[in-house]
Amino acid sequence: MAVSKKRKKSEAVRVTAPKKPSANPPWLVPTMGTLLILGPLWIIAYYIGAEIPFMSDLGVWNLAIGFGILTAGFVLLTRWR
Repeated sequence: MAVSKKRKKSEAVRVTAPKKPSANPPWLVPTMGTLLILGPLWIIAYYIGAEIPFMSDLGVWNLAIGFGILTAGFVLLTRWR
């Protein structure tokens, strides 16, 4: 009967300590908060029919702009530590 070869033991694997997460950049929280407030305010201003000159020209695109601003705020929210 054939004898199988023995496996060589691999060298010890170095275990490094995980890096500490870096702190938030100083602009992150104010920008995120501003976007999360500005997005719904934009949508509300469109719905109540505020007399803002450039908003009346955009029409229904105001919803896309408001939700885009809100989405940008949520994207920044995922980076918050």
